[in-house]
Amino acid sequence: MASVVAAYPGRMTNLHDLRLRLLVQQESERIAAGQPDELDLSVVQARTLCWLALLAEAHEEQATDAEGRGDVEQAMGWFADAMRLRDVINVVTSIEIPLPAQADASDRDDLFGDHQDRGGPLAA
Repeated sequence: MASVVAAYPGRMTNLHDLRLRLLVQQESERIAAGQPDELDLSVVQARTLCWLALLAEAHEEQATDAEGRGDVEQAMGWFADAMRLRDVINVVTSIEIPLPAQADASDRDDLFGDHQDRGGPLAA
């Protein structure tokens, strides 16, 4: 496998990119099929975090394997990718997604304005 990667590095990268796109497309279709009316963004966030954590762990394992083989350059590459994934995990974790009940209340406030009596200027 290593000789294939060395001989065709661009093709292997393209193959990896295509595989990743396919996985993302399949997962997004699965999410949409599971909740056809309305996507629950908190579920999407949780699934994304699960996938990112798995990818980061796999990259860390690859870094450890490369280090064990004495391939320091490859190990550094895998480790750097794992750190980037950890950064993405932190960004995704920091996104505040309102709970569905909070979103509904916010939508009502936007629709009716922020009037306490809901009567507004037309109240008798």
